[in-house]
Amino acid sequence: MNLLHLDSSIMGANSASRVLSAAIVERIVETHDTVNVTYRDLASEPLPHLSFDAFMTLDAGNDVQQFLNTDVVVIGAGFYNFSVPTQLKAWIDHIVVRGKTFARGENGPIGLAQGKRVIVALARGNVYSKESPYQAFEHAETLLRSVFTFIGVSNIEFVVAEGLGRSEEVRRASIANALEAARKIPPNAAAPATPGA
Repeated sequence: MNLLHLDSSIMGANSASRVLSAAIVERIVETHDTVNVTYRDLASEPLPHLSFDAFMTLDAGNDVQQFLNTDVVVIGAGFYNFSVPTQLKAWIDHIVVRGKTFARGENGPIGLAQGKRVIVALARGNVYSKESPYQAFEHAETLLRSVFTFIGVSNIEFVVAEGLGRSEEVRRASIANALEAARKIPPNAAAPATPGA
């Protein structure tokens, strides 16, 4: 199994999403005989944002090929200004490539990246879950679900720690709960997963 581990938080050692993504990778590695892990830190080694010239040659890029060669993708994502870090968005722009991860069919787009599993460790400073009055401001989980569904990925799971900016007590409790969820990630995902909490 090939696993691609991506971190995108700019917070370094203070990043909750990095702690969670590492725990998810550890869980996957310990529950499978052979896992080839490739790690990329998109914050310390960011991809360039798209230019016209780069857009015209995406199909020959290493990033989309690396994604296509991967069985499981684990993403650590911070939550900045209601969405994902720009470093993660740049990576997305390099893997959503016509003719590689999606095609145009008679009735609309067709995802070409079926059979992959995506697990996202998402850290949010405020609370944006269903019961929150700020739910409509949440554009990270919704963006990632939309992108991966568009390219054919049906197994998308989220481990979410939120309310991290409210107090140190809330931060510790939220991270602890998310770590517990990360350590219980099923070894395999045979059906689309439900949203995390």
